[in-house]
Amino acid sequence: MDIQLEKLELIKMLTEIDNPKIIESIKKILMKEKKDWWDDLTDAQKEEIELGVEQFKNGQVISYESVMKKHFDFERS
Repeated sequence: MDIQLEKLELIKMLTEIDNPKIIESIKKILMKEKKDWWDDLTDAQKEEIELGVEQFKNGQVISYESVMKKHFDFERS
């Protein structure tokens, strides 16, 4: 199956559709494909990210080197 040929065939079919309900259904299907990665996160993960953003906005940050030294006993040169 040639994907480009399939796309062209779909475009041709779309141009021939006059029913707005069918067009809306197709749009919904296509929008589901453009799923946001945020929606796949757990509530706990979302809260952690939001907390990190707030901490960053408030200047509560630490350097990469500090993290590496603390967690990996490694300091970047």
